[in-house]
Amino acid sequence: MASGAGGGEASTWQPQEDGLREICGLLEQQMAPTSDDKSMIWQRLQHYSQFPDFNNYLAFILARAEGKSVEVRQAAGLLLKNNLRTALKTMPPSNQQYIKSELLPCMGAADRQIRSTAGTIISTFVQIGGVGGWPELLHALVKCLDSNDVSHMEGAMDALSKICEDAPQVLDSDIPGLSERPINAFLPRFLQLFQSPHTTLRKLSLGSVNQYIMLMPTVLYLSMDKYLQGLFVLANDPSPEVRKLVCAAFVQLIEVRSAVLEPHLRNVIEYMLLVNKDTDEEVALEACEFWSAYCEAELPPENLREFLPRLIPILLSNMAYADDDESLLEAEEDGSLPDRDQDLKPRFHSSRFHGSEDVEDDDDDIVNVWNLRKCSAAALDFLSNVFGDEILPTLMPIVQAKLSSTGDEAWKDREAAVLALGAIGEGCINGLYPHLSEIVAFLIPLLDDKFPLIRSISCWTLSRFSKYIVQGISHKEGHDQFDKILMGLLRRILDDNKRVQEAACSAFATLEEYMQEAAEELGPRLDIILQHLMCAFGKYQRRNLRIVYDAIGTLADAVGGELNQPKYLEILMPPLIAKWQQLSNSDKDLFPLLECFTSIAQALGTGFSQFAQPVFQRCINIIQTQQLAKVDPVSAGAQYDKEFIVCSLDLLSGLAEGLGPGLESLVSQSSLRDLLLQCCMDDAYDVRQSAFALLGDLARVCPVHLHSRLPEFLDVAAKQLNTAKLKDTVSVANNACWAIGELAIKVHKEMSPVVLMVVSCLVPILQRPEGLNKSLIENSAITLGRLAWVCPELVSPHMEHFMQPWCIALSMIRDDIEKEDAFRGLCAMVRTNPSGALNSLVFMCKAIASWHEIRSEDLHNEVCQILHGYKQMLKNGAWEQCMSALEPPVKDRLLKYQVQ
Repeated sequence: MASGAGGGEASTWQPQEDGLREICGLLEQQMAPTSDDKSMIWQRLQHYSQFPDFNNYLAFILARAEGKSVEVRQAAGLLLKNNLRTALKTMPPSNQQYIKSELLPCMGAADRQIRSTAGTIISTFVQIGGVGGWPELLHALVKCLDSNDVSHMEGAMDALSKICEDAPQVLDSDIPGLSERPINAFLPRFLQLFQSPHTTLRKLSLGSVNQYIMLMPTVLYLSMDKYLQGLFVLANDPSPEVRKLVCAAFVQLIEVRSAVLEPHLRNVIEYMLLVNKDTDEEVALEACEFWSAYCEAELPPENLREFLPRLIPILLSNMAYADDDESLLEAEEDGSLPDRDQDLKPRFHSSRFHGSEDVEDDDDDIVNVWNLRKCSAAALDFLSNVFGDEILPTLMPIVQAKLSSTGDEAWKDREAAVLALGAIGEGCINGLYPHLSEIVAFLIPLLDDKFPLIRSISCWTLSRFSKYIVQGISHKEGHDQFDKILMGLLRRILDDNKRVQEAACSAFATLEEYMQEAAEELGPRLDIILQHLMCAFGKYQRRNLRIVYDAIGTLADAVGGELNQPKYLEILMPPLIAKWQQLSNSDKDLFPLLECFTSIAQALGTGFSQFAQPVFQRCINIIQTQQLAKVDPVSAGAQYDKEFIVCSLDLLSGLAEGLGPGLESLVSQSSLRDLLLQCCMDDAYDVRQSAFALLGDLARVCPVHLHSRLPEFLDVAAKQLNTAKLKDTVSVANNACWAIGELAIKVHKEMSPVVLMVVSCLVPILQRPEGLNKSLIENSAITLGRLAWVCPELVSPHMEHFMQPWCIALSMIRDDIEKEDAFRGLCAMVRTNPSGALNSLVFMCKAIASWHEIRSEDLHNEVCQILHGYKQMLKNGAWEQCMSALEPPVKDRLLKYQVQ
């Protein structure tokens, strides 16, 4: 009979010998290294899983099949855990009870692997069903922890540590039938175990308490002194895993509960300095996280200042490559060797976005693995941003000493010094600026160093100074230096080493971005730049090809129409078109090429016409194939991947922007309108985001082809604004809002049926802008104005409900054609319903004063007339009272409209 906490029906279940033998046999076969047909074994196990008591068999094998190997029993347990995720909700209560009753004794099993597997399954039960339905579990865990039997204590702690990691909130919740939250019973026991002589118990208990720093249950807050005392005792633990957890605790506390560390801060910093040099790299890495966390938490710099002379040398020492760093092996790899699939990082395409947004550019991702070297460089970067030039007297003598070290054996020190210069390139720029030309002059020869990792880091460090290098072009010395950097980077783009190719291409793309302000400097060098980039295009393997596409796209963005010359197109386009023809519609290497073509189409403008037809048609084909693949991959001959649709929509937007009305003939002969409507209704928000961007672009260049389905487009666009999850899909709403405005100024009165519905969606956005991005608020204000311009008689009766927030939003928008449209709407409404703006006159005056200059003469005159109209309308000092409510600078700016 099965024993344990079951009772009743559960304890009467017994396995049948045949079934037991068969399942154990399958598990053994599945684990056999020589097993040929794993899929057949898997199918048979899946077949068994149809039987209601299959999971009982798995629990029995884990808990009781003592004649079987631990590996087979563990395999049964892991299969049970996976099954619970799908089957627990529908599992008969008697079977659940049986499995639970078998798991509890496993926590005290003699074999650690059995205990650990049981802990994993128990945590899965708790994640899915909580602890309320399993009161025996809490009693058993407490009993095991209090037993003084190491196996039972470890088994219980193993299960608890997994629950604390996977579902910490479950133990910090009120449970019906219990007088207190479970964490209140467990936390004091965890803290007690900090003193255990057994490493595993110290490690698991500390790891479990750390999981509650963010949640901070009352019991931990009240036990904070005891917790901190425990951390200081464990700080010198012989086990590196425990020391690593002590560091992790201090890092988390400084991030979210810095006040509790304040009385102990000196001791904590002293400790972190010590373990930042720990012989175990993982401990040193965890300690190193503390410095960035301290800076990010914006804590008082003075607490750290006196430690900088000791901290900076440690960081610099840790920035040298470790002997076992995998980058050292990668750096030896021959550039002519093809990339393996696992070498290709996943890439993410950002859907097209209309408006102002703050995007952080991550230019520091040289390689993906986080390690002590990178963490130390990041800490130095943070410190330089907090302390600025203060760190230079400590740092620069060490950097200079490392840079001047000679001999092949010192190359890692030289490389670390170059990395340090790049890390402080932003924060210490004031102190470095007077010496920048010397620093750059020193770095340029390093682009040709014999060590590939010095060549690659020199590319990156130079890119960190791009902004200032470009600013210096205006004088001769800076101009000459820029040429040397440019030629140096172009040489490195053609390096035989993949790592150097990647760093050089990325550095060149960063330089190009800053060149957009001085694009005329790139013009005379376009020929040689294109020659190098297209030579790299022929030389690179798949992974680095993506970076060349990015560099070509960034170049097109920077130089714009300058690229539209036959001599440049002859270099640029044939290799790209050859690659375009070589890739199939389901090849993911097409993504960066589609992005690259998007930039080129926008840069060339009508010059792209000669290439447009096949590009346009292929985008249509890709979208059609993917929409079919979504419902029937077999007929489509492709697996669905929404990124194909997103990239194709964005390239079509690029074509619309580049070709303008020249796109009309292609759209008229295609099914784009119907495909686009489908994309606007897609369940993936990034597909919808790009679809509405394209809708707005098409409204600009060929609205006639949207006419027949205009009501449907407007309806689906309005729905994006009227959603409870607006903050989650704000970029979709932003583009939909912009597209409605673009349609409005093209189709005018045809907007009438939906105007009020759209206005009713826009007004709440303007009334409650908190937490929404700036661009959505701006686009809402502009679109509301455009609707008012085309249908003032419909919008103006409601204007008093939204005038104030609308005028506030209008006053935040920079001068441009879209703001002009919005003000035309304002004037049209005021003419139709002058009294509607009376209560908001002060806000309207501020919005008008936000213009630097209204370039359109007729709009300027309209605004003058409206202000004069109100001045005449408001008698008995009311106008003067309104003017007195305005700040002097606002009144001054209204003078140009001849009113006071």
